[in-house]
Amino acid sequence: MFDFRYHALSLVAVFLALAIGILLGVAIGDSGLVSSARQDIEESLRGDVKASRAEAAELRAELERHEDYERQTFPDLVAARLAGERIGLLFLGDSDSGIVDEVRSAIEPAGADLLWVGALREPPDVDGLAERAVGTRYAAMSIDATLLEPFAERIGVQLVTGGRLVAAVRPELMRSFSGDLGMVDGVVVVRDPDRPEEDEEQEGTTDTLENGIVRGMNRTDMPIVGVERLDTDPSQIEWYRDRGLASVDSIDQLSGRAALVFALAGADGAYGLKSSAEALLPRVVGGVSRP
Repeated sequence: MFDFRYHALSLVAVFLALAIGILLGVAIGDSGLVSSARQDIEESLRGDVKASRAEAAELRAELERHEDYERQTFPDLVAARLAGERIGLLFLGDSDSGIVDEVRSAIEPAGADLLWVGALREPPDVDGLAERAVGTRYAAMSIDATLLEPFAERIGVQLVTGGRLVAAVRPELMRSFSGDLGMVDGVVVVRDPDRPEEDEEQEGTTDTLENGIVRGMNRTDMPIVGVERLDTDPSQIEWYRDRGLASVDSIDQLSGRAALVFALAGADGAYGLKSSAEALLPRVVGGVSRP
């Protein structure tokens, strides 16, 4: 991918110089010498602007060719990498239909299905979760705050393997949910950079729930991949990596969607276009990814 930001800055600088030159010419006066010099400068700057525009048009055309190449090769690159696998998509916070579409467009050409999509309710209603967990030790969460962490870990395990507890608490656990809970072959995690407000009673419960769920999912040894868009601010990549997750920082790019497929196939690392990335994509030899 090409970055046109420096070209845009160059054009801005050229236009600024043109404006300054005109203003200086007017301020100094309209003598023949100044007028001639001003005309020469203006013609030179106009030439620079024309050349910059031509260069930008050429780069745009080249970018379009690269994007067309990516679109054509993507299906073959990821074909059958996740054949028959079922994937879950968990939002830690508000869901985003655009990211749902981007994840689906990544995994389906690789042969996988998106089994479920859920958005965690944050901050959690601990009393409501305790009521849903009746018949288990977690029913005492409303009076014993130390139970939230092991509860979250258990939920993390069952989001991957399926189970009675996660099915029972799902209506209270999730702000929104679609699909069917059951065993999956991997989970994609999206953490909302806008953290929820907590009152005094809720303080720390969101972090406890998120950390516990991620630890539980990691215990299953299934691939868990944290993703975000290129413009996510602040980036959540460090949060994912600190918790042992593979990560993709550009799910909105074809290269990022390819990286997600390889990460769900077992490649571990931080992939994408940001400075935090270790590589654009995992190294692939003979159809098998390697570090």
